[in-house]
Amino acid sequence: MAEVTTDTDVVRAMGARDEDALLELHRRYAPYLTAVARRMLNNPDDVQQCVQDTFVKAWEHAARFDPAKASAKTWLVTICHRHAINRIRGQTLQTLPLQDWDAPARAEDPTDRLYLERALATLEPGERDLIELAFYQGFSHSQVAQETGKPLGTVKSRLRGALDKLRAALGGGEA
Repeated sequence: MAEVTTDTDVVRAMGARDEDALLELHRRYAPYLTAVARRMLNNPDDVQQCVQDTFVKAWEHAARFDPAKASAKTWLVTICHRHAINRIRGQTLQTLPLQDWDAPARAEDPTDRLYLERALATLEPGERDLIELAFYQGFSHSQVAQETGKPLGTVKSRLRGALDKLRAALGGGEA
């Protein structure tokens, strides 16, 4: 892989089928994605498979990555989150075996956890409950509506509002 420094450059190199770029992206984000998957999935094998599936999907679709829509980290987390939800729903996904990806994961960065906990504390209790159901328990919007007894449109708009507040609290833009 040529000298690349930004995540966007790494994903673009992956889109050009640079395997070193894939390894670099894995080095940068596998521990983080493992933490994301671990929050949603109980089985360590499911967590590992979810992270593996995420990188396979990223490899397959790297050429379509658009940094104007999301950062590479957000793109990867979205893929990981969707795979975790599919695992929760019992759907199996076709993946390629990646035997060389058994590197030990680093511990979760406690600073990230602290920032997230502080941001979640800025939400109203009902907003936190919606975030918990949708993102940590993997419920679809329809399932959240059914679980809470709220109309689907209300769930969607309140989730969007809660996510905007989290983004602002984490310094990612105005709410």
